[in-house]
Amino acid sequence: MKVAVIGCGTIANAAHIPSYMNNKKVEIKYFCDIILERAQKAVNDYGCGVAITDYHDILKDPEVTAVSVCVPNNLHAPISIDCMRAGKHVLCEKPSARTLTEAQEMQKVQHETGMTLNIGVVNRFNDSVRRIKKMIDDGRLGEIYHVYVSFRAHRSIPGLGGAFTTKAIAGGGALIDWGVHYLDIVMYCCGDPNPLTVSGETFSKLGRDIEGYTCTNMWAGPRTPGGTYDVDDSVTALVRTTGPVVSVHGAWAQNIGEEERYIDFMGDKAGIRLIYGKGFTLYTAEDGALVTCKPEFEMGDMFQAEIDAFIDCIGTGEKLASHIDTAILTAQIMQAIYDSSEIHKEITI
Repeated sequence: MKVAVIGCGTIANAAHIPSYMNNKKVEIKYFCDIILERAQKAVNDYGCGVAITDYHDILKDPEVTAVSVCVPNNLHAPISIDCMRAGKHVLCEKPSARTLTEAQEMQKVQHETGMTLNIGVVNRFNDSVRRIKKMIDDGRLGEIYHVYVSFRAHRSIPGLGGAFTTKAIAGGGALIDWGVHYLDIVMYCCGDPNPLTVSGETFSKLGRDIEGYTCTNMWAGPRTPGGTYDVDDSVTALVRTTGPVVSVHGAWAQNIGEEERYIDFMGDKAGIRLIYGKGFTLYTAEDGALVTCKPEFEMGDMFQAEIDAFIDCIGTGEKLASHIDTAILTAQIMQAIYDSSEIHKEITI
């Protein structure tokens, strides 16, 4: 199967391209990037494919079956939609889009064309997350009534003043960049419950003084003096669903020198704390004693699992857990948090 990678930046080189290279069923035909040198570097580094700058060349090539869309958020919807309408199956990086309206248009076109549209909510292919989901499905935790989400860092704003902190490009900040993964884990593990009401506040406080912002590093590129900073650097929200209540506490940047990245699943029989990207601990009571259990197991490469599942589902027609129809629920929640923050009132979905 011939595939193409649109956008040859960090996530493409860290995850998509190596995973395609490891899959014996595919061949990368095109590396596309508006910066030709970046696309050409991919050709040179991986020893295959052709470097191009215009993704429309891919749309015209009947040999290309599938594409990875690894571009800034503002381009997720238009490029994914163009690809589906050209008969290409799509794996689009998270978030699905900048806004719920854009994500819904992507979903509409997927339904119209019948092409695959999976979103890069890669934690649905994480071994710890999948084990937790099975334990919840098996009733090990009992009723999950509350989930506590924390993705908080001291001062960790990415590329201050650049694309990550420009709402017109990214759609938002800490919530849409980090929060999308955490919320999606909750939705997946809890059976994708429907969101009902959302009350939230987002804050844009610490990054407004771009040149005066103090930090230890600036991941995703250096700061851009005179650039744009109009996104959220922290967020808090309460989400009611047809399943558990979810409380959200997130920050790219906070004036607390601790980093807390975990999800607590509270059940009436047992509880689990998942350390993001790592393992988890189960807490329960048995035979009149409190029990703590920390399972140990081999962790596979979730990005490889995601790419392999994407390629396989094209042939089988299987609807993956990362399909746009499930990813849209997280898009609904994030949009409602932003809307609630804007009007300072609870939103009913």
